[in-house]
Amino acid sequence: MNKLTYLSIYLSIYLSIYLSIYLSIYLSIYLSIYLSIYLSIYLSIYYLSIYLSIYLSIYLSIYLSIYLSIYLSIYLAIYLSIYLSIYLSIYLSIYLSIYLSIYLSIYLSIYLSIYLSIYLSIYLSIYLSIYLSIYLSIYLSIYLSIYLSIYLSIYLSIYLSIYLSIYLSIYLSIYLSIYLSIYRLSLSSYRLSIYLLSLLAIYLSIYLSSIYLSIYHSI
Repeated sequence: MNKLTYLSIYLSIYLSIYLSIYLSIYLSIYLSIYLSIYLSIYLSIYYLSIYLSIYLSIYLSIYLSIYLSIYLSIYLAIYLSIYLSIYLSIYLSIYLSIYLSIYLSIYLSIYLSIYLSIYLSIYLSIYLSIYLSIYLSIYLSIYLSIYLSIYLSIYLSIYLSIYLSIYLSIYLSIYLSIYLSIYRLSLSSYRLSIYLLSLLAIYLSIYLSSIYLSIYHSI
């Protein structure tokens, strides 16, 4: 009985030691396998996630940079085209307005200068011709009236002096002839009377012409 108990105790101790060693080895192997599998899966997932995150970040950054560059290029192209079109339209409108204003001012100034020169030349020629014609007509009328009046006065004075001298000489000769015929003077006295009458007529004509010439010089 003592041997059986001893064996049982021995076996129990042995089995417990064996099982503990075996279980510890088994558990260690199992745990190591399990942990290795778990860790490999975990690490693979972790590293894959890191790799994927890096890859996705790089891919997304490249994609986003390309997308943003395309978007920005299109946006900037549209914006710049609109801005440049507005700017160019404003610039061209201002430039054209200034250019057209300068061109029109030069053209109008040349046109107005030519038009005014032609108009003024025609107007001045007509005005001067009318003015000169009126002035010359008035001047000539006054001058001719004065000249004709003087000329007529001189002419009339000479004519009247000659006429009066002839008239007076004829009148006086007739008067003296009648007088002498009445008083029966001699022929010599008759000739003397005619001579005196002619001298008197010449004297009267000279006297009257001198009077009219003095009037002419006084005018």
